[in-house]
Amino acid sequence: MGRALLLVAGLCLGASPVLEAAEAATARQFIPASDARFLYEGRFDFTRRDAPVVVWEGSRISLDFEGAALALRFAGATDQNFFNAAVDGVNTIVAVPAGGAARIELPSAGPGWHRLVLFKRSEAATGQAVFSGIEIAPDAAARAPAAPVYRLRLEFLGDSISAGACNEDGAEDQWADRRTHNNALSYTALTAAAFNADYRCTAVSGMGIAAGWTDVKAGEIWDRVYPKPGSLRADLAGWQPDVLCINLGENDDSFTSRHDQPFPSGYTPAYVALVKTIRAAWPHARIVLLRGGMYGGAKSERLRAGWEAAVKELEATDPLVSHFAFTHWTPHHPRVSDDRVMADELTAWLKQQPFMAPLL
Repeated sequence: MGRALLLVAGLCLGASPVLEAAEAATARQFIPASDARFLYEGRFDFTRRDAPVVVWEGSRISLDFEGAALALRFAGATDQNFFNAAVDGVNTIVAVPAGGAARIELPSAGPGWHRLVLFKRSEAATGQAVFSGIEIAPDAAARAPAAPVYRLRLEFLGDSISAGACNEDGAEDQWADRRTHNNALSYTALTAAAFNADYRCTAVSGMGIAAGWTDVKAGEIWDRVYPKPGSLRADLAGWQPDVLCINLGENDDSFTSRHDQPFPSGYTPAYVALVKTIRAAWPHARIVLLRGGMYGGAKSERLRAGWEAAVKELEATDPLVSHFAFTHWTPHHPRVSDDRVMADELTAWLKQQPFMAPLL
């Protein structure tokens, strides 16, 4: 899973490490988050430009810097936040502690120019963190990274399967420590990588269309900056997907099954309403309706019937809607090996679709 190193100034044991950390911070050059050289990709809360909130899984922050020294600074984190901090492709898993200011020292990168890419691996619903900026050597330079050249813009709307929940766990799913929930190796991120796509992921574990393990419903948050109904609206005009994949229904099925309830009668109409609302915001996006990855999506006849009814109604009236069902599934949450199989399935199917030809 990569190297992990966490050093938070003021929280280390003993006087000497704290003093050394403070002296190092004083000697460093601080580049604030508001610096125009940072490249931000994803949905952020930019209400304060000097204190952007990193919210959604898959969000990325990049910068080129010079020299061996590098430290990350955060503030105001809630709950659990884990990042992949890659320097020239060498990854360190970074845990940002909840609470006040945090300073995290990364391993030395050596002399010369380097590229930092921060990738939020843990999902939005488990915590958000304010990015304050970075520290580099006092005489080092920094520059904006070269603008990425993407083939297309690809977004996923889904639940824990799409978020990558539990994908680095062992035999059993666990939810106490989100370090092992890695969106970077989810089927969503792997599919995006296969197409060199500008990637977004709006996924919440437990979320359904009409019912689920969380009170949040997909129709309430798909267009929000935070995974909360009534929160800030995202800039839907500023970034529009070429292809949007929706994988929702597993929780509608599992929650009601566990509570001996019928499959929610509102699933199909709510699904149709959600897609029509998205269509109004993104009139040119190709929308792919997905099903599968776990037991419900693969084996539940009541979920299949509700999903197929929504597919039939939407495809009858919207020529830019299509559908795909995974053949691979797991009784627990997909692990990385399962994510790779799912990504391969979806990638192969997408490559065969005529609508993808202009994008490849």
